[in-house]
Amino acid sequence: MESPDPRPFSGAQWTISAAGHEAVIVEVGGGLRTYRHDGVDLVDGYQTDEVCPGCTGQVLAPWPNRIRDGRYPFNGRTHQLALTEPERHVAIHGLVNWVPWQLLEQSDDAVTVGYDLPPQPGYPWPLRLRSRWSVDADGLRAEHEVTNIGGELAPFGFSVHPYLQLPGVAVDDLVLRLPTRSRVVVDGRLLPVGVTPVAGTEYDWTSPRRIGAAVLDACFGEVIREADGGSSVSLSAPDGATAVSIWADAEFGWWQVFTGDALTGERHRRSVAIEPMTCPPDAFRSGKDLLTLKPGTTWRGAWGIRPGA
Repeated sequence: MESPDPRPFSGAQWTISAAGHEAVIVEVGGGLRTYRHDGVDLVDGYQTDEVCPGCTGQVLAPWPNRIRDGRYPFNGRTHQLALTEPERHVAIHGLVNWVPWQLLEQSDDAVTVGYDLPPQPGYPWPLRLRSRWSVDADGLRAEHEVTNIGGELAPFGFSVHPYLQLPGVAVDDLVLRLPTRSRVVVDGRLLPVGVTPVAGTEYDWTSPRRIGAAVLDACFGEVIREADGGSSVSLSAPDGATAVSIWADAEFGWWQVFTGDALTGERHRRSVAIEPMTCPPDAFRSGKDLLTLKPGTTWRGAWGIRPGA
């Protein structure tokens, strides 16, 4: 008797495609495993028999990035989260990236997945998360909704973690355009200790230039917004022949950029994680741009990836 095919490590796989764009959304974490245009992978994804490496394509909620010591006060109570990055004694990247999401709707070019986050130690507020992923002639689009289905005010932040790439172009040679005016200064645990302007420093990519030897795992703020209130970050080849950009709507006021230097093996410095964030690291403690969801209210945000600068 033949053994059944092994179940993919990332669970069920939902493929969407249109106009030369194709993406795969996965059950585990409800995130993005691959995205390509005309057969060219613009996201540095992972295989079905691979545990998602480096948070690739994951949805990060109800907080992005790190919380110092996993401990924070809210509404007169202090909460303690599990330390999911123990070497830095922090809680990192939320509570929904390793759980199974449910398929809610599916068509050739779109899929909607959802997860109901139960109250738990360290985060005693129930949330309902819904993500609609779609592709069309413009590229990949993700629309997210998060609803407080409990009876108390809940603290909240949101981000996603795609790694962008241009095949054949090394990270050092990628030309980065990053429309932000400030950078979060961090300590040895990558936790915020201040904010400083980028103008005139090595961290200023408001005008496109090579990443070069820069080692980045940094959060940038004071985004330079476009007419619709959103912003976008782009990576281009040195000759400008190819490019990829990631955009986010007005809900996202911060960008995290990670050049993958802390990753090991073949993924070391192979692509660049560019993460739109609603708040900076440690916002549960600092309160900086921390969202609070009233009972019954819904937060909505959208972002996407497209070929070209």
